[in-house]
Amino acid sequence: MVRTGRRLPTVLIVAGVVFDLLTPVHYTGTPFLSAAPLVAATLHSLRATAVTGLAAVATATGLAVRQRTADTGEAVSEILTVVVVSLLALGINRVAHHSDQKLASARGIAETAQRAVLPAPPARIGGLRVAARYVAAQAGARIGGDLYGVQDTPYGVRVVVGDVRGKGLEAVEAVAVVLGAFREAAEQEGSLERVAVRLERALQREGARRANLDQVEGFTTAVLAEISPDDSVLRLVNRGHPPPLLLHPDGGIGEAHPAVPALPLGMGDLGMWPDRVEEWEFPAGSTLLLFTDGVTEARDADGVFYDPRTRLTGRQFRSPETLLDVLVMDVARHSGGRTADDMALLAIRHGDGPHPAAGASSSAATGATAAPTAAAQKAVGTVRSRP
Repeated sequence: MVRTGRRLPTVLIVAGVVFDLLTPVHYTGTPFLSAAPLVAATLHSLRATAVTGLAAVATATGLAVRQRTADTGEAVSEILTVVVVSLLALGINRVAHHSDQKLASARGIAETAQRAVLPAPPARIGGLRVAARYVAAQAGARIGGDLYGVQDTPYGVRVVVGDVRGKGLEAVEAVAVVLGAFREAAEQEGSLERVAVRLERALQREGARRANLDQVEGFTTAVLAEISPDDSVLRLVNRGHPPPLLLHPDGGIGEAHPAVPALPLGMGDLGMWPDRVEEWEFPAGSTLLLFTDGVTEARDADGVFYDPRTRLTGRQFRSPETLLDVLVMDVARHSGGRTADDMALLAIRHGDGPHPAAGASSSAATGATAAPTAAAQKAVGTVRSRP
């Protein structure tokens, strides 16, 4: 597609010649010839734009001489039109080039900020394999209000995935507050409940101190997870966030719904409910998948929301990286590439576990689904709540 677009100036010049030769004398191909340098200005370098403009002027002159029209003034006017438009195209090319440089610089700064705020987690932590992705809804954007964090602590591996309300710099500042508080609290607090309390206090404190953090409607949905030191138990606290999925080696999937819904972080002024940690078995070979609502709010042409559990059931993946790559592509395919919100994704596998050989699972390629096996349902469905 890009290569075809870069050939468009040549196509326009040829079209102008054909139109001029095949139509009566009072018709002219000047509009085609004038359009060629304008198109080249947005697609090519200054030199290529100048060459295109010269070619268009030369073609217009050649056609005027060949036609030998009695109205010399009309012929000169057509040639001058192509000359003026070609000069204008050179100016447009310079402006576009300068804008591209500024945009590239802004993207570089945003990418550096993202690496500072959302550093890539280690690929391995003990017996766990970890993968993360951040997918911006807008092309060229690199950072927004979605967040993830992974911390190896004395209490096990602790994780947060969340989504800050709003966009822009205010959302990025709130992301920095949440992640900063999480990294400190994850090391110091003995329970996930206490970690959630620390995050709540951090948002309230910063909201009161800094006017650009929304104190009235600002909130952050989040899931806090803890994988025990022996990697066998998964503990979760869900603060108004899409529930994580537990994927098993046989293709079965469970959804870790909270038994008692809770308000997002930052909404403590509306009421206080004690957080409840829920425990799930996390057998070897299983994968914990956490994501933000950019996944579940992606719609197809008919307005149907993307359902990751339905789309992933029965599919098997070599690694957490493969899982996230497939999920990102599947969401893009479902939405036609028109996602409305950013996506932050985190996948954590307990050990390498059994996985299919290359090409062994046809459902992974076709998107076919299968019901979870009884064993997978039992493993996924085992949950213990503690106040």
